[in-house]
Amino acid sequence: MNNSHMKTSKLTGLAIFTAIIVVLQVLATFIKFGPVSITLALAPIIIGAAVYGAGAGAYLGFVLAVVILASGLLGWDGGFVMYLMSISPIGVILTIFLKSTAAGYLSGVTYRAVAKKSSKAASVVSGIVCPVVNTGLFILCMFLFFFDALTGMAAGAGKSLIAYIIFGLCGINFVIELVVNLALSSVITHVVCIRSRSRRIA
Repeated sequence: MNNSHMKTSKLTGLAIFTAIIVVLQVLATFIKFGPVSITLALAPIIIGAAVYGAGAGAYLGFVLAVVILASGLLGWDGGFVMYLMSISPIGVILTIFLKSTAAGYLSGVTYRAVAKKSSKAASVVSGIVCPVVNTGLFILCMFLFFFDALTGMAAGAGKSLIAYIIFGLCGINFVIELVVNLALSSVITHVVCIRSRSRRIA
């Protein structure tokens, strides 16, 4: 497969993944367990990162961040992003773009590292890494930029800060995202294997 064909194939693949991420995340904006909308677009990010590398994962994570920010500014998320924007616009932008981009990038790095021994294990591990990084950085940024607001939300819910984070802010979302990614781990492996075979044949 010549370089021109490889670049065209990659651009086409990334365009498809971009479209899937936009559609999935717009739909997911209206699915909420607590104040934060669930993120259903991690699976195509993981697959894209596994197929095209960590750089592609970072790009797809960036796309997800753009959709999340745009949806929030339009008020589709119920006003959570706009509430945080009233406190720290820079904090919101850094939070959204850091967590999504890093999740995509580290998913790709993890996949490539583990795939040297087992592609199936790589799919499972990267499927875990992506939501862990995404949720972990979200919580960290909430502590850094919105600690007073976070403690206020916890108090309003009648929970301790830790309990609110686990059961109110993003704990349920994280579990669902993790289960979805692990359920799709075999799909990730299959897609990457097909990609590898097509490159060898070409």
